[in-house]
Amino acid sequence: MTSRKIHRLIGLILILPMFGWTITGVIFFIKPGYKGAYEQLSLKTYPLETQLLVDPQENWSEVKLIKTILGHHLLVKSQGKTEHLDPITLQDKGLPTKLEYKRLIDDALSENKERYGDIISIDGTNAKTSTGVEINLDWVSLRLSQKGDDTKLINRLYKIHYLQWTPFKNVNLVFGVLGLLLLATLTTFGIRLYIKNRE
Repeated sequence: MTSRKIHRLIGLILILPMFGWTITGVIFFIKPGYKGAYEQLSLKTYPLETQLLVDPQENWSEVKLIKTILGHHLLVKSQGKTEHLDPITLQDKGLPTKLEYKRLIDDALSENKERYGDIISIDGTNAKTSTGVEINLDWVSLRLSQKGDDTKLINRLYKIHYLQWTPFKNVNLVFGVLGLLLLATLTTFGIRLYIKNRE
């Protein structure tokens, strides 16, 4: 098989990946909708109005006192592990009730109602809003994460771009390596044909 035929064959094989790379590459460059899709959602905190005397333990390497709409929270780090304690009893602060969780999340969402709308369902520390955004609360670290339809779409585009076309990691790895090898081969034969035509 001649270099020209091999070059043409590889070009045909790479039509779909090249189309995917081009479209997704343009989207990743322009980044439409990225701000909302990957917005860092945070709990609303309030000034500490009352003095709380906390007796630090020897094994605490980091201490943080936070006030939310639910009251005070003591976050301590010990041996690389974070604990969420009651600042008065220094015992683990139990998970909020469904009503408390809704108050906490509603308070955080009030800054951007256009994106988040209202909470329509709660399952443990997960909530879903009227705009289709899923919100998760890590109670131990008091951190929120959010994921909407736009986030899922952009994540799917990343998978298309990096040839992660199947749910199997090893198969996707083979696709990725094969795609790069074919691209390198296409370039090599293209250079050879260019040089040959100039001779």
